[in-house]
Amino acid sequence: MTVATSRHLTPASPEPAGVDNRLVVGGAPLTWRSLPTPTLPDPAAVLARSAVHALTAARQHAVHGTELLLSTASRVDAVMRTELLTAGFTVGVLDDDGVHPSAPARPRAAEPGRLWLLTSGSTGRPKRVGHTLDTLTTVRGDQPERTWLCPYAPGTYAWWQVVTLSLTQPGQHLVVVEPDELDDWPTVAATHGVDAASGTPTFWRRTLYRDAEALARVPLRQITLGGEPVDQAILDQLREVFPTARISWIYASSEAGASIVVHDGRAGFPVDWLDRETPGRPTLSVRDDELVVTSPYHGAGLAGPIRTGDRVQVLDGRVLITGRLDSDEINVGGSKVSAGVVRGVLTGHPAVAWARVTGRRAPVLGRMVVAEVVLAAADPSGADTGVPDEAALVRWCADRLPEHAVPRRIRVLTDIPVKETLKSDV
Repeated sequence: MTVATSRHLTPASPEPAGVDNRLVVGGAPLTWRSLPTPTLPDPAAVLARSAVHALTAARQHAVHGTELLLSTASRVDAVMRTELLTAGFTVGVLDDDGVHPSAPARPRAAEPGRLWLLTSGSTGRPKRVGHTLDTLTTVRGDQPERTWLCPYAPGTYAWWQVVTLSLTQPGQHLVVVEPDELDDWPTVAATHGVDAASGTPTFWRRTLYRDAEALARVPLRQITLGGEPVDQAILDQLREVFPTARISWIYASSEAGASIVVHDGRAGFPVDWLDRETPGRPTLSVRDDELVVTSPYHGAGLAGPIRTGDRVQVLDGRVLITGRLDSDEINVGGSKVSAGVVRGVLTGHPAVAWARVTGRRAPVLGRMVVAEVVLAAADPSGADTGVPDEAALVRWCADRLPEHAVPRRIRVLTDIPVKETLKSDV
């Protein structure tokens, strides 16, 4: 890699504490220290050509404090590019030859140390949320030495969480997989000694569905899930494969930061965590079935209670996050149905690897519940393997749900859909 460097610049900060941690990108061993430092405009919206280019931009920001928005080109369409230029960013693709910039019509002064994230766009178009390395760095105590897998798209909140851990903590090494390596990541991870991995439930479900045996060969001691609703079925499946690993689920968002961490192997968090005020930690509340977070790790300009847009349900002493408010609730003839609750019932079936539940227009009722599933034991040849058909899955749901919540149509897919964010819009 021959990225143009900015070594003539005077560093705004000392090298980060994790500068000598090992990095593996595209199979090549590196360290943070060995990465070149690209010359970046200030402020810059950098569209990284590859994972290694994204890492160089992250290190450049950590040392020089350049105001930075980091993303991949695929997440920034023409409308977003225009919005960034209008906001005074120089927008440029970063590759081996450096940055190829498009300058804004009205340049502005940079805000030193500012990092910008693009939200996942689950409520519409992605929005910019301002942070700093400090608000993105939520793991601060001494950690056991780990080699982490980073499967996330550069510049997303989850990507920064793994990257800041490696940047700021000695002994937190990083193996990064590119999108074209995602299907084979267990082989990459086993080769490079990965013993900790973070991913969405869709990421873990897809891996179990495609090659559970390959996953079992990865010597994982730490498994982290986040970014989507986390149900008991996926936690139990991972525990079966990794009986001695610590399995954690994390609730975090670009707006509120990392807010909830649970290690007990159960979906949701204890109800007695609600409205508990502890200095330096987020406060969790529920208002009108919506999770509300007050956090020291919030984005710029978002101090105070933040309405997350996530719907919750309190059940058996646990607070369960079931999905987005604008998509989780389905009104069936005046009765409310939680898509997340129905999804949890479906994924609780031993032959269901993944499910998505939505509402569809229906005469008289207005809406009816429908679902898509991927079956863990599906046989591409069509041979009879005892896999449940649509009627069997409907009966499974009818035994566990009120009549109005039972899916009226269940379509079987052949693979688990996944987006660049490792989510599948469940």
